[in-house]
Amino acid sequence: MAVYTWEGKTRQGAIKKGVMEATNEAAVMAQLRAQMILPTTVKAKGRGTSFGLGALLKRGVKTRELVIFTRQFATMIDAGLPLVQCLEILAEQQPNPTFKEMLKNVKADVEQGGTFADSLRKHPKAFDELYVNLVAAGEVGGILDTILNRLSIYLEKADALKRKVKGAMVYPITILVVAFGVMTLLLVKVIPVFEKMFKDFGGALPGPTQAVLNLSHFMQDWIIYILLAITAVVVAFLQARKRVPSFRYRTDAIFLKIPVFGPLLKKVAVARFSRTLGTMISSGVPILDALDICARTAGNKVIEAALQKTKAAISEGKTIAEPLSQARVFPGMVVQMVAVGEQTGAMDGMLSKIADFYDDEVDAGVAALTAMMEPAMMVFLGGSIGSILIAMYLPIFKIAEAVK
Repeated sequence: MAVYTWEGKTRQGAIKKGVMEATNEAAVMAQLRAQMILPTTVKAKGRGTSFGLGALLKRGVKTRELVIFTRQFATMIDAGLPLVQCLEILAEQQPNPTFKEMLKNVKADVEQGGTFADSLRKHPKAFDELYVNLVAAGEVGGILDTILNRLSIYLEKADALKRKVKGAMVYPITILVVAFGVMTLLLVKVIPVFEKMFKDFGGALPGPTQAVLNLSHFMQDWIIYILLAITAVVVAFLQARKRVPSFRYRTDAIFLKIPVFGPLLKKVAVARFSRTLGTMISSGVPILDALDICARTAGNKVIEAALQKTKAAISEGKTIAEPLSQARVFPGMVVQMVAVGEQTGAMDGMLSKIADFYDDEVDAGVAALTAMMEPAMMVFLGGSIGSILIAMYLPIFKIAEAVK
């Protein structure tokens, strides 16, 4: 996506100017024509200086900032303030310059006659499809304040869920990085000092000590290449997941089958799906549109494929529960509760209960994972470093015995 400045004429001959975020100039022109504006000039904003310091330091929009904006906006709308005035007030008090610029652009688009939802759609980096579709439903139904309150609650819970998963992943990764760093430091800087001392003493070295010295020689000769290889593998893996859908699908399927982590990721996906679908149904978004958005925001290609099949089955006249059960991704309890929600007409309430249940399950899973990983990581870190130190002291013990 890029930012474009544009100028055009309305059918009445009035000159209009603005800023729009789009994939290319043709997309900008198409959106302007849809708004009954004849574009005369469309230029990429900041062309030629996009790699300057300002671009590098430009902040994104954090979830917490979006939650605060949504809550404040809902309060102002509920109090009866005009939409444009709300946007002006919130833009002026926004400390994030990137978000501030977005809100000013949204305000300008609304003043020119665009709908609030269409104005938000031009800034997908801050307002995703879920946000835009719920706002559109709120505008049509005249319940924008209610929709915004639901959105803020949804965003808060989704952000809390994301932070729980990150917290569970950060700890073991941090310990592994620290262990690798400490062992590399020992092998590259400390062990050579011991080796020089052992050469001065003379004599054959114990097997474990010689093995550590050989490993030290290897690390001294190849450490740069090892670090480059690890970096290349990580970058290639991430790029392949980003650019190759089949690779992303296979790796996502593997992630769901990993012991301990797999069940936790599945619970996170179920909680996200239930919360998203329940929020959209209760806000009046059509079920097919809601499932399409749920699929694209699932975060896992296997679950996305299952939801797309569910959407196709519903369009053919089937219930939601039937294709969900055939996908074999969602737990049986979830499928049964969805079936009951369909029969009783309380789908949104049932999905909310499922999401709350799996939020608690994720809490318990993260706590159990952390409790299990802490001693395992400590044993690994202590064992690996301790083994090296013991191997280095074996010749010293042998020399002490010889002296006696």
